[in-house]
Amino acid sequence: MQRILTALILALLPTLAVAGLDKPLMSGAQVAFLGVTFIDLSTEGAYNGVRADETARLELLEGAARDRFAAEGFVILSNDPVATDLANTVNPANCNGCDVRMAAQLGADYVLVGEVRKISNLILSISLVLRDVRSGEMLRGLAVDIRSNTDDSWLRGLHYILKNHCFKT
Repeated sequence: MQRILTALILALLPTLAVAGLDKPLMSGAQVAFLGVTFIDLSTEGAYNGVRADETARLELLEGAARDRFAAEGFVILSNDPVATDLANTVNPANCNGCDVRMAAQLGADYVLVGEVRKISNLILSISLVLRDVRSGEMLRGLAVDIRSNTDDSWLRGLHYILKNHCFKT
């Protein structure tokens, strides 16, 4: 009996782990959006360095995320009080909790961070994570793979995350 119960618990653990990712979000909550980090893992990036079109695309993605959260009734806070810390952080989405600490300094309820990972000019992934500042708990988090390195493909990936995960109805 104990083995059956243990097997059942182990089988249900993934479901239980994801169960918290669809809790309702606080209406009118304050969000510290620390931006989206571009990680170029491609050979092209190693040879050519930073591309202006990808830098512009990153700003487009950040603007679209910011606009959607504002449209859903969230207050996007200014990052000015933590600008120095943020500038010294390579990737706020992967910094051992510095995202939550910076958001706490801003007085935020939630912290939002993202990444775009470029594997090649054809294969990229976009991820977005929303955490509760008090607990550090991930409330929303999803990564999607996209094909093609264009404004449309990047926005399509972001809109999928926002529509089907962050603000699904």
